[in-house]
Amino acid sequence: MWAGLLAALLMTLGLQTTTSAAGEPGPGAIAAEQVLTWTAGDGITAYTAAPATAVAGAATIVFENSAATGNTTGMPHTLTFVTSDPEFNDDVQLNILASPNDAQGGRHTAEVTLTPGRYFYHCTIPGHGEMQGILTVTEGGGEDTTAPETTAKVTGSQNDRGEYVGSASVTVEATDEGSGVERIEYALGADGAWQPYTAPVVVDQVGTHAVRYRALDRAGNVSAEKTAGFTVVAPPTDDTTAPETSATVDGEKDDDGAYIDMATVTVTASDTGSGVNTIEYAIGADGAWQPYTGPVMVHQVGTHTVRYRATDRAGNAAAAKSVEFTVVAAPPQDTTPPATGATVEGTRNSDGAYVGDATVTLSADDGHGGSGVAGIEYSLDGGPYLAYTEPVVVDRAGRHTVAYRASDEAGNTSEPLTVSFTVVADGGVPAPNCPEYDERLTVIVGTVDSGVPNRVTNNRCRIGELIEDEKEWTSQALFLKHVTGVLDALRKEGVIDKREYRAISKAARQSGIGRPGQTEGYRKILDGTQESFATWEHVGGGSFALNPDGSITSGTTRGGLGMLWFPERTYGDFSLRLQWRDDAPGTGNANSGVFVRFPQIHDHPEEPRPEWAAIKFGHEIQVFDSPTGDMYKTGSVYGFDRVGLAGAGVTQKGTWNDYEIRVVDQHYSVYRNGVLINEFDNTGGQDFTPPRSDDPGTDGRRYASGYIGLQVHGTTDVVSYRDVRIKDL
Repeated sequence: MWAGLLAALLMTLGLQTTTSAAGEPGPGAIAAEQVLTWTAGDGITAYTAAPATAVAGAATIVFENSAATGNTTGMPHTLTFVTSDPEFNDDVQLNILASPNDAQGGRHTAEVTLTPGRYFYHCTIPGHGEMQGILTVTEGGGEDTTAPETTAKVTGSQNDRGEYVGSASVTVEATDEGSGVERIEYALGADGAWQPYTAPVVVDQVGTHAVRYRALDRAGNVSAEKTAGFTVVAPPTDDTTAPETSATVDGEKDDDGAYIDMATVTVTASDTGSGVNTIEYAIGADGAWQPYTGPVMVHQVGTHTVRYRATDRAGNAAAAKSVEFTVVAAPPQDTTPPATGATVEGTRNSDGAYVGDATVTLSADDGHGGSGVAGIEYSLDGGPYLAYTEPVVVDRAGRHTVAYRASDEAGNTSEPLTVSFTVVADGGVPAPNCPEYDERLTVIVGTVDSGVPNRVTNNRCRIGELIEDEKEWTSQALFLKHVTGVLDALRKEGVIDKREYRAISKAARQSGIGRPGQTEGYRKILDGTQESFATWEHVGGGSFALNPDGSITSGTTRGGLGMLWFPERTYGDFSLRLQWRDDAPGTGNANSGVFVRFPQIHDHPEEPRPEWAAIKFGHEIQVFDSPTGDMYKTGSVYGFDRVGLAGAGVTQKGTWNDYEIRVVDQHYSVYRNGVLINEFDNTGGQDFTPPRSDDPGTDGRRYASGYIGLQVHGTTDVVSYRDVRIKDL
C-alpha cells in the first residue's frame, strides 16, 4: 500500500521510480527529471530567466520566447551553446531559434547529455551580444553542499626554539569527496590578498608570519579559512653592515620640473652580507612607516617628502633617507576636435558645374586653448583617406565628393564632412576618354586582384579603366593581347614597374575573360542611374539611397530591417556579380547580405513583414566582417553554412569588394575578390537546432528559382553596393 502511495505521489510531483527485479525500488531509484528552462521576452540584453547550475547526465533543454514569457514585439531570439572556446565544454551542439510566431508558439525543447564543467551560452542574433551566461555542471549523485577538507604543513630547518632558520616552506593540501577540488588559495599575513596555490609557499623574510589558506570545490563550496603560523630567523652571521638604499622619482614633468598628476617613487636596497629583509617607506615628516612592496604613486597636488629605509636579515638598519618633489594638476584636457572647412574654386558654367577642373582647399582650426591641429586628411570619391598637404585639383569630368577630417595633437578627430561638385570638360581640356569607370584601390581583372595600385595614368584614366575587363571579348587570346598592349604603354610611360606588369598579366590570365561562357551575357540591373534604381522596390524597415557616384548606401535616412529587391524577373541558375563596401561608422562593421532565390514576396499575405519571405524561403549570402557578434561572416549562407573571417579574406573598411554568387541546381559558390570562399550544397538541414520551423525544407520544396534582393540591417550597419550584374547559366 505504502509503495503504491509513494509511486502515485512521485508521479504527481513529476518524479519517477526505478524498480528492481524483485519488484521493489532499487538503490538510488528516486531521481528527479532534469529540465533546464531558458526564457526570453522583449529585452535584447539578457534572457528573462536562465539556470545557473545543473547535474551531469541527461537533461531536457526548454527554450521559450513567447507572449507568455513577455515577448510582445515578435522579435526572434536564439539559445546557442558555444563550442569554440577552450575555456568551456564543447560537447553539446545547441542552436535553437524561437519566435512567438513560429509553429511551436516560441516553445522548443532539446534532449542533451551534460558533462561536468562549464557551458557558455548566448544569443547569435546580431544586437543581442549581452544575452549570455554560464551554466555550471557538477558531478551527478545529488547536490554537493560540503566544502573541501584542507591541511597545511610547515617544513624547514629549525633551531632549539622551533624557529625556522633561513626560510620556511608551507605545503597546502585539499580533498573533496563531492564534486572535487576546483582550486586552493593562500594569503600572506592578516591583510594579504588571496592568490592561487600552485606550489609550496617559501617564506624567507625574518620575522613572525601567518599563511592563511582555503579551498573551493566545483560546486562552489568554500572551506573555512585556516592559518599556519611560524617564525623565521636569520642564519648565524657576523654581518654588521646595514643595506645600501636609493630612490628614484618618475613621471611626466612640466617646464618647472613638477610632476603632472602623479609621481612614482621607486625604492631599491642591496645587501652583500645577510641580504635585505625589509624595505619601508613613509609619506611626509610624520607619516607612519609602511612595508614597501612596489613603487609608491603619489597623486595629491602639493610638495611631498617620501622617506625610506631598509633592514637586513642580521637586523642591521639603514639610516632613513628621503626624496622631495612637487605634484601639480594637469591642464584641462582637450576633448574638442578641430573645426574644418572646405572651399571649391574654379570656372563655373550656368549650371554651376566647374569647367575643366575644380580646386578644393581644406582648412582646420583647433580653437583657443586647444592642443593644435596635427593634420588634415581627405578622401576623393570614396577612396582611402590621404594626408592633405596642398589644394586638391580634380579634373576628371563627372560628379565628385571630397570627404575631409582633421585631428589635433590631443588625438581628437573631427567627424568627416563632405563637399560635392560636378566637373565638365571644356574645349581645351577634354574629359578623359576612359573605356570604363573603375575607382577601386587595386587593379582587379574580372574578379582576380592583382594587388597593383589602381593609380591614375598620364591620360587621366585609371589602370583598371584601360583594362576593359567588362567588355565582351570574343576570345581570351584577344583579351590578353589587348592587356599586353595596355601594359607595354604604361611600362614605357613609367606608370608601372616590371613586377606590377607581371602581376597584372597574371591576373588577366587567371580571370578567364574571353573564354566561352565566362563574361558575355551579363546584364546590369543596377547601373548607378536613377532610372535603374527606380526598377528596384524597397520593403520593410530601413532604406537605400542613391549616391552621386552611382552607388547605393543603406541606413542613411532611417533604420530597421528591410530589403531592396529586383521584382522584374526570377532567376534559376545564374551568376550574380556586384561590388560592396563596408561604410559602417566608427569601429563598427557593415552587416548586410544578398538574398537569392526567394519567391514573390507579396504572395505571402500570412506574413505581415514581406521582407521575411526572402529570409524564410530564400538564402541570404552574408556580408559581415566583424571579428565579434554574429557567427555567420562574409560568404556564409545564413542559417545553413558558416564561413569564418579567415576564410572570408577581410579587406580594409571603405574598400570596394568584388562579390560573385554562382548558383547551379542546388550548388552555391561564393567568390570574394576572385577567391572562392564558400561552397554549399543545399541538401542538408540548417545549423539551427532544432531546424527553423517555418523553413520550407531542402527535399525538393526549396525554390529552384527566385528573385534577387539586398538587405538593409540598420543605421549603424551601413553598407554600399554598386554595379550589380547578372546572367543566366
